[in-house]
Amino acid sequence: MTNILMVAFYITIAALVVVLVLGITNLARSDNGQASRSNKLMRLRVLVQAIAIALLCAVALAAGVFS
Repeated sequence: MTNILMVAFYITIAALVVVLVLGITNLARSDNGQASRSNKLMRLRVLVQAIAIALLCAVALAAGVFS
């Protein structure tokens, strides 16, 4: 169980890096939709971070850290 959660955690961290890179490259753009896209990417980053934190807590629970 812990191994599955760790794999999911690492996948989530990789997704977080992708969203961060997309957000940074979006800052270099200067079209009309840049502000809206930046806001959507920020919301997505916060969501992915929340998922990563939840998975990290689940890994800790599965490993027996809190018991």
